[in-house]
Formats: sequence, C-alpha cells, structure tokens
Amino acid sequence: MKKCYSSLEPVLQVFWVFFILGLGSFGGPAAHMGYFQRTFVQQKQWLNDTDFTQATALCQFLPGPASSQLGMFIGFQKAGYWGAVAAFIGFTLPSAILLTVLAILDRQNTQATWVYEVIQAAKLLAVIVVADALFGMVRKNLTDRLTIVIAVLTAVSVFFSSGLSGQLMPILIAAALGYVLSFRNAVQQTAHGSESDRMKLNWFPMVIFVLMLLGLPLLSGTAKSWDILNSFYQAGSFVFGGGHVVLPLLEPLVQRWVDADTFISAYASAQLVPGPMFTMASFLGAASMPESPIWGSGLATIAIFLPGSLLLFAFLPAWQRLLQHPRLQLSVKTITAAVVGLLMGAWVDPVIMTSIGSVWDIVAVCSGIYLLKYRNMPVWCLALLLVGYVFAKAIF
Repeated sequence: MKKCYSSLEPVLQVFWVFFILGLGSFGGPAAHMGYFQRTFVQQKQWLNDTDFTQATALCQFLPGPASSQLGMFIGFQKAGYWGAVAAFIGFTLPSAILLTVLAILDRQNTQATWVYEVIQAAKLLAVIVVADALFGMVRKNLTDRLTIVIAVLTAVSVFFSSGLSGQLMPILIAAALGYVLSFRNAVQQTAHGSESDRMKLNWFPMVIFVLMLLGLPLLSGTAKSWDILNSFYQAGSFVFGGGHVVLPLLEPLVQRWVDADTFISAYASAQLVPGPMFTMASFLGAASMPESPIWGSGLATIAIFLPGSLLLFAFLPAWQRLLQHPRLQLSVKTITAAVVGLLMGAWVDPVIMTSIGSVWDIVAVCSGIYLLKYRNMPVWCLALLLVGYVFAKAIF
C-alpha cells in the first residue's frame, strides 16, 4: 500500500500544481507559458531553462494547444505518461467545468454581474507574471548580438502577423540561420550515421493519431456523438499555435449544431475563464448536445486536445535527439532566441493589448512588477491587491 502511494505521489503532485495553475492562468498561451516558467523553472526547478525553451519551440511546431502541450511535457518530465495526463486534467478541468456551466446558463439567459472586474484583475496579473518570466529568459538566453537581433525580429514579426506564419516561420528561419552559421563557424561534427543516432518517432501515438484522423470521418453520420468527436478532432489536428487561431476552423464545423450567437457566446466565455482557449470546445460541445450537455462537453474537450497530445509524444524522441546533434547546437541557440521573441511579441499582443485600458492600469502593472521581482511578493497576494484595485476603480 505504501509502495503504491509513493508511486502515485508525483502524479498527484503534478495534478495539484497544474490544477492550482488552471484556476488562475488567465491571458492566453503566452501568459500560461509565463506562469509555467515561473512555477516550474524558477520555483520548483522541475526542468531547466534550456529544456523549457526547447519544449516551447516543439509545441509551437506542432498543431494543437501550445501551452497545454507544454504543460503535458512538464508533467511527463516529472512523472512519466501518467504525469502528462495529470497535468492535462489539472490544467484543463477548471476552465472545462466553468465553460460547461456557462453553456448551460447561456441557454437560460443567466449572467453574472461581478465577473468582469475579477477577470480584469486576472488579466493585469498575467501582464505582470509574463513580464517577470521574460526578464529571466532574456537575461539567460539573449547573450550576444545574434540572439538579440533574432528575438527582436521575431517579436516584430509576431506582432504584425497571425496564424501559422506568425508562430512557425520565425522559428524555422532561426533554425535555418543557425544551421548555416554553424558551417561558417566550423562547428565540430561528430557521431552521425549510426543506427542509434537516427531520428526516431514514437510510432504508437503516431499510428493512433493517423487512424483516428482517417477513421472518425467514416463513423461520422452514424450518431451525433461520432459527429462531435470527429469535428473537434479534425479541428485539433490542424490548428497551429492554439488560442484564437482555433476560431476560423471551429466555426464551419459546429454551425450545424449551434447558431452564430451561441458561437460568439462560446468565444466570449472562453475569454472570461482561466486555462487554455481550446476549452471553448467544452462550451460548444455542451451547447451542441442540450439533451446531455456534460456528455457533449466531455466528448468535444477530449477530441480537440487529443491530436496535439498524440503528436507531442510521437515527435518528442526525434526532437530531443535532433537538438542534441552536434551540427545543430547553434540552431538550438537561435531557436531559443526566436522562442523568447515569440513570447515578447505575444506579451504585447494579446496580453497587454487586451488587459491595459488606462494610465492607472499601467501604474498598477509597474507597481506589481516591482513588488513581484524586487520584493518577492507571493503571486496570490498580488492577485488580491489587483482585485481590490479593480473594484476600487469601478466604484470611484
């Protein structure tokens, strides 16, 4: 019994930490990565800064919810595959439950009146936490002119673009640049060509991913549950970067079950809750099956997250081996700089752009950064101060 508990202890620890994060992680993928960096790199030291930035790059390459995939990677590093499952459930459960409830209340035209002030405080907190994470990542990873230039250009590129081009192309260009420069700098090349050094996929999750991608459309039409499972699985298979990018792909898939007003309500509600944007599927799944909203929510939520999870663990062995290749060491450095730039651009838009609405908000954020970074104020204390500030501003 004691041995069984000791083997479950790291899994339960992963679940609890991610559950707490899931209750308060507002602000979208960039903010989530800021929370993860502060919690798992700076505080708990479950992984180092290099592993964190490289895993972030991998999650940007793959379709699916980038921050949730990063969370599953962290859970996997701590407690194996069950740790990855625990991280996913813990981080996703709060927003999935909240959005399912909001979908049910939306049908009854019931709305909360005090939610917006709390959400505004949470958004300001996200600006502060992401800024704190970026300070540490910039100091550790932008160490020369090359990495600084790559980060700045990536941030500018992200700010003026969207979708796949904004998320993926800067990382690809940075990787290619590092690879080319490695030849000019005469980087040592060793150990290539042996059987053990070849890039290998984890074929089991890859096979499951392909079978479901091809097989679910064949079952679609036999029952509404299969229709929902197929529609949300297809959406999760082709959305890069996660977040708001999922909107144009989801809309045509669910328009036969929900009207335009319900779809917009789902999007707005997803902005009001913590956790990943992909849990918008929880609202839409519940609204698509009003006769059984919890079942519909569960089906849609699992279906939209599953493809990205399978692809993450299919490509993880090849990615780790690729980044360890001697010829690609400079590419690892330039990829890391691009990831930092990616988060810098996302910190400006959408984190800052959707959070700060007045000069007083700027003062509150600057004060919060000072208290967090230089006075070591706990995040929960800072959150309480921001809630008080927002309610005071609303009154006066």
